Amino acid sequence: MKTTVSHALRTTLKASALAAVLAAASSSAFAQSSVQLYGQVDEWVGATKFPGSQTAWNVGGGGMSTSYWGMKGSEDLGGGYKAIFTLESFFRAQNGQYGRFTGDTFFARNAYVGVESPYGTVTAGRLTTQLFVSTILFNPFIDSYTFSPMVYHVYLGLSTFPTYTTDQGVVGDSGWNNAVQYSTPNFNGLSGSAMYAFGNQAGQNGSKKWSVQGLYFHGPFAATAVYQYVNFNNTPGDIGSIVSGDTTIVGLKSQGVAQVGLSYDLKYVKFFGQYMYTANWQDVGSWHVNTAQGGVTAPVGPGTVMASYAYSRDGGGLNQTRQTAAIGYDYPLSKRTDVYAAYMYDHFDNMSSGQTYGVGLRAKF
Repeated sequence: MKTTVSHALRTTLKASALAAVLAAASSSAFAQSSVQLYGQVDEWVGATKFPGSQTAWNVGGGGMSTSYWGMKGSEDLGGGYKAIFTLESFFRAQNGQYGRFTGDTFFARNAYVGVESPYGTVTAGRLTTQLFVSTILFNPFIDSYTFSPMVYHVYLGLSTFPTYTTDQGVVGDSGWNNAVQYSTPNFNGLSGSAMYAFGNQAGQNGSKKWSVQGLYFHGPFAATAVYQYVNFNNTPGDIGSIVSGDTTIVGLKSQGVAQVGLSYDLKYVKFFGQYMYTANWQDVGSWHVNTAQGGVTAPVGPGTVMASYAYSRDGGGLNQTRQTAAIGYDYPLSKRTDVYAAYMYDHFDNMSSGQTYGVGLRAKF
């Protein structure tokens, strides 16, 4: 009898120990995985007059930052490796619709899966371009498509804003489909990345987009250098004919963009500077655009004053100049909520000047 009870006790203890180990392992695995929901809502009220157009009063989205929501997660694979994913979608709070515009992709901001390791990070899917990252990090208005002069000169021009009669600007979106990216680890503030996007069509293996970027952050100083090359926009062959206002560009084969940026923070004022050279190649002939931006931010009271000026001049094309200037003030109501007011002036040669002004509220979550 004693032997029987002892055996039963040992069996019970073994079962309990096994259950405890499995529970601990399950708890440990759960602790090493995470999923996060986040985003921001940004709405503003004011007036917009694009160059050569009429004034429109509006309640708009994305005065300082485009509204979006996202999910990201990671799982520890051991040995310094992690599986990661990100899904991010833009939306327009003023009308409840998804995307930045009608017809936009649902997960247009980012949609990728990847692996982090001690040797760098590899991601694949729809990825934010390196040119966009450099553009927004080194101008005072960051990613504002409403008030940032540099964002206007890079992304609101050629092929992206057909109201303008211009051959200035960058072909393509701030995100690339069918893309693969490798990012290096951080070496004392220095990091780099390379991205390649495929045409994804049979017989179009030569259709490609690629870019390389370097970033450096050290104390108050930061710098970037990026080069981007494209020979298609959304589908192979689709940049052969671009209509921008009254201008039709025929036979555009490819575009290369080089950009450098610097910033220096003196605490009482932060300086920003950017230079960009855009080369456009056609079947016959070519043209180029030189773009420069300078700006400052400065703490004033509890908030921040922002000011920026951008200038572009093209050669070999329409021989236009574009000048854009903006000033604004951002006031934090809390760590996650701020209000702002801003004014922007925009002018092309031989067009009536444009201007945008308004006030807005941004809430992050």
